[in-house]
Amino acid sequence: MPAARRRPEVVIVGGGFAGLAAARALQQSPARVTVIDRHNYSLFQPLLYQVATAALSPADVAAPIRSLLRAANTEVLLDEVVGVDVERHRVRTAGGRDVGFDFLVLTTGSQYNYFGHDAWRAFAPGPKTLDDAVEIRRRLLLAFERAEMCADDGERRALMTFVVVGGGPTGVEMAGAVAELAKATLVRDFRRIDPASAHILLIEAGPELLGAFPAKLGRYAEKALAKLGIEVWLNARVEHIDAEGVVANGRRIAARSVIWGAGVAATPVAQWLGVRPDRHGAVDVNADFSVPGHPRIFVVGDVARALGADGKPLPGLAAVAKQEGRYVGALLRDRIAGNKAATAFRYRDYGMMATIGRSAAVADLRGFQFTGRVAWLLWGGVHLYFLIGFRNRLVVLINWLWAWRTYARGARLITGRGPSRPVAPAPRRPSPAVP
Repeated sequence: MPAARRRPEVVIVGGGFAGLAAARALQQSPARVTVIDRHNYSLFQPLLYQVATAALSPADVAAPIRSLLRAANTEVLLDEVVGVDVERHRVRTAGGRDVGFDFLVLTTGSQYNYFGHDAWRAFAPGPKTLDDAVEIRRRLLLAFERAEMCADDGERRALMTFVVVGGGPTGVEMAGAVAELAKATLVRDFRRIDPASAHILLIEAGPELLGAFPAKLGRYAEKALAKLGIEVWLNARVEHIDAEGVVANGRRIAARSVIWGAGVAATPVAQWLGVRPDRHGAVDVNADFSVPGHPRIFVVGDVARALGADGKPLPGLAAVAKQEGRYVGALLRDRIAGNKAATAFRYRDYGMMATIGRSAAVADLRGFQFTGRVAWLLWGGVHLYFLIGFRNRLVVLINWLWAWRTYARGARLITGRGPSRPVAPAPRRPSPAVP
């Protein structure tokens, strides 16, 4: 009697957009699929800035990976991959596991790029992970609380100065959300300070906002931010960040809250594979997303330098990662089933969007450009569609409608790492005379 044929082992590193799409495409295959992620949840990163500004709670933008991948052939491991043995076809994890694979799919995403100034990370977190978003929320809310108790005018101004670095979609969305938090949500909550007087500064090194968008949309974004009372510095290069604030173009800005959104770099997949990365840390891949010289190893999403039909690298967008992951999963499913022929990957460009504030957004959809409320509604619809899970879609929609109607934000909780820094007490207001 012939021996049973061994089932192929597919290891997927990362449970984000690309990793989930690849795993789901393999659910009906005879392969054994192992998904490894250092978190037990899949995160919808495009809405992290709303967690950071108390518009949404962390549970609204994340869902447990195990609840999303329940196929009998799929196993989920809560661990962190720290290396790949290319010759032995094994991945090493921080938990001491040595997991073998027949096919490996690396979808570990990106991280914020501080351009050689990694010390700035402690003073200027960016909304890239759930922990980062909660930490930003903590810092923003604590700034107002400390300003309320502060007797020193200079320190109070620094506490109520908020600097956002980077004029791309993340920076624009973050600056607008901070402005709405300060000038609309918190105005009724404090007695000694006026949150509406907060100074919000957006710093961009380039000559215009939203550089990847048509120039018309960048100009609209700048005007919309100005209406929210946000000061925009263009052609301004950040030279230093510390606990006291920011230095840009030789000018010191005293600010206790700095948020980074100026660029991303790939996670160290190139180092694991022993290949040379591009300047953003991404790995050059073949047309089928396999690594040159390693036909059983695939790199997908933000860590892949894949070229589109126009010969330009595909952007680091959720839609790109999902399509790439789905393609590689289907490719492996067919290959394991013995179907060698595969169609070439073709990215369907859904365009780019960014929201600026209440009823204001920009959208570039295959050459059709929208601004204002129409773009804002399109932005909301697209993000609800891509959000993971029906429950999350429903909760986020209700929160958005409630916030739009009342300006209220229900996730204003100060949690996370570390206590608040003590401040000099402000004098108490005299109590009214009681007859």
